Amino acid sequence: MKLYHIGILDNKHKPAVQLCAAYEDSDFSRWARNDLKSGMKMLSKVVAERTKPGQRINVQERDYMVHCFARSEGIAAVAITKDYPSPAAQAFLSEVLDDFLVQNGAATDCHENREGTIDFPLEHYLQRFQDPEEDTIVTLQKQLDDTKGILHKTIESMLERGTKLDDLVAKSSDLSAQSKFFYKNAKRQNSCC
Repeated sequence: MKLYHIGILDNKHKPAVQLCAAYEDSDFSRWARNDLKSGMKMLSKVVAERTKPGQRINVQERDYMVHCFARSEGIAAVAITKDYPSPAAQAFLSEVLDDFLVQNGAATDCHENREGTIDFPLEHYLQRFQDPEEDTIVTLQKQLDDTKGILHKTIESMLERGTKLDDLVAKSSDLSAQSKFFYKNAKRQNSCC
């Protein structure tokens, strides 16, 4: 699981404007990093432009997932990840946007924002959310999935027991009928001697 990019974009107008961004590019060679950042920036803009206010989307691009959450205030947060759970990504994007609006709410109101002009500590969030296992939502989801699996196994075993009980009841009925038949035959044979 890896979180490679977080960006906050003004998506009220087209083209979207990237207000601030942070990248984790240590997995890539130095020569590819600038191209990689440009590609992530372009992908973030395209996804942010196509995300309607109040909408959350997850788009797969090759081996990577692009998660976006657009707010009604005209800003969107975009994360590019690999093997990262979507609920965790959407949860931290909500938190990032909430914090961003508290700190920079009025700064996003003018359309003349230039690329990267807003100072916001996205690097902090990038490091903080690298491990989604620490996220309580992901932990709860994992516990729910485990409980659900146990519950399914329990129900299956109960159904198997029910089937086995039905078989036992049928065999018991057969045995009872056979014992009555045996009793009648034994009584008839003993009565003649």
